[in-house]
Amino acid sequence: MARVVVITGPSGVGKGTLIRALRDRIPELELSVSATTRNPRPGEENGRDYWFLSREDFERRIADGGFVEHAEYSGNRYGTLREDLDKRTSAGRPVLLEIEVQGARQVAKTMPEALRIFIAPPSADTLRTRLVGRGTDAKEQIDRRLAVAEDELAAQPEFPVVVVNDRLEEAIDELTRVVATGIDEARP
Repeated sequence: MARVVVITGPSGVGKGTLIRALRDRIPELELSVSATTRNPRPGEENGRDYWFLSREDFERRIADGGFVEHAEYSGNRYGTLREDLDKRTSAGRPVLLEIEVQGARQVAKTMPEALRIFIAPPSADTLRTRLVGRGTDAKEQIDRRLAVAEDELAAQPEFPVVVVNDRLEEAIDELTRVVATGIDEARP
């Protein structure tokens, strides 16, 4: 049986960097492709970067139970399609979901066997510095992300594993150890 791995944490904590390094170390770990109602950005492809759905289609799929988890973030809907996840896990492939805390809470209820990992910054100040340093968001967006992050950071005790992304290599090592152990336990 394949293992489902959920990685969550606030925006700017370094989830993307950690996940890229994790997948380099555990290449059989497949990254789930989320569905979204937002418009594609230049260069993004349907089915590779996201499954781009209309809001109406997204809502219909929610009503039909077509999502393992779903959430609204920054005015758009995001979610993990049950059909896509089932196809991958039934083929015996371990699947990684990079999702918001709201979605991770839903996965805890619908798939309690999933390995859930929270990525935390060493401090709120560090998180602010990282968000500002990215240079991708306006001050208002950073302030909104930090307000959301405050609530998300309070959710850490809900997760069986918390990895603090302070020293990158140490965080990658810890994340790899936890995920590799979980995958090994799931293999026959």
